Amino acid sequence: MPDTAYVDATAGAAGDMLLGALLDAGADLERVRDAVDSLGIPGLGLDVVRERRGGFGCLRAVVTSPEAPDRERRLPDVLDHVRQARLDPAARRLAQDVFTLLARAEAAVHGVVPEEVHFHEVGAFDALADVVGVAAAAASLGLLEEGAATWCSPLAVGHGTVRSAHGRLPVPAPAVLRIAADAGLEITGGDLEGERTTPTGAALLAALATPGPLPAQRVTAVGVGGGRRDPADRPNVTRVVLGHAAGAPGRRGHDEVLVVEATVDDLDPRLWPSVLAAVRVAGAWDCWTTPVVGRHGRPGQVLSALCAETVREAVVEAVFRHTSTFGVRWSRWERATARRRAVRVEVGPPGSAQEVTVKVADDPDAPGGLPVATPELSEAEAAASALGWPVRTVVEAALAAYRRGR
Repeated sequence: MPDTAYVDATAGAAGDMLLGALLDAGADLERVRDAVDSLGIPGLGLDVVRERRGGFGCLRAVVTSPEAPDRERRLPDVLDHVRQARLDPAARRLAQDVFTLLARAEAAVHGVVPEEVHFHEVGAFDALADVVGVAAAAASLGLLEEGAATWCSPLAVGHGTVRSAHGRLPVPAPAVLRIAADAGLEITGGDLEGERTTPTGAALLAALATPGPLPAQRVTAVGVGGGRRDPADRPNVTRVVLGHAAGAPGRRGHDEVLVVEATVDDLDPRLWPSVLAAVRVAGAWDCWTTPVVGRHGRPGQVLSALCAETVREAVVEAVFRHTSTFGVRWSRWERATARRRAVRVEVGPPGSAQEVTVKVADDPDAPGGLPVATPELSEAEAAASALGWPVRTVVEAALAAYRRGR
């Protein structure tokens, strides 16, 4: 699995172009197709074709849409589709974040609240498939794993006008500018004619990547995703570069993380589960509490959250909002991480089997050479509920299924 990724959007970015690039870089096509199929829209599917754009070979993701006319959707309608899709928890959060970003941007542009936004182009069949497909592809490549980092170039947005449900709009589209402003994305117009970055493409990169230069890395894969048009000025492609951070030990990842902390000594203990849940929703990879005794002898808890710099403000705000603390501190730590991969296994009797992801850390120094394998607990809990089994039984069955398939 890569621990770094870089998205080259110097020719623009759209949902289908990013999806094609991730698939070309090695994402599991069947896993992505399964996620799209599970959206609950009969006739919606995904094909891929090899094409050329400006002389460059690329993979183009082609969404097959139902023959029935599409309908307008609001944010709750779109999130309902995402909730029923077969996605890993991290992939589902990414898809939900993308549509929430789109709703907030459209709401700001049109002067309404996000829940009242009528999704037109960005809620259509192909946008649903693109967003859910990118989320599944990113999870397949390990880009949503703790410790992975994705960067992106400035987004080429183009100039001119584009046709929309509201008539002709200037390029860059108002929603693209709003997303860039809200997420701190870097954009460039250049001499590119027409719309080169769509609102869906901008929202996907805002949720997935951090603006920055190509990182020093040992390249492991390159994916090229093509757009629908083939203009003469330059290849209409989005590229993805996968690799391992330069200078990292051969079998370990190495990166910098933030530890956000607050000391709380006057919170009702019954509220801590909701506090931890809120901090995770804000973007923390993990959070926990440590019991302490304060300077006046009062027992309390130190709340600690592990996160990336890009979500620090959201995590800090969540701590202030959900606890009684008067101060939040943070520090930067360096860490080494085991190389990980995700293996999907089936648990349960034929006909009602449930899928559970097993996280595997391949460590050559592990006792007996056996990799460390841990089932994803949230998926094990969901499978246990569906099967009527104890969670412990599902965990044991998932580990046994993984070991049989090694």
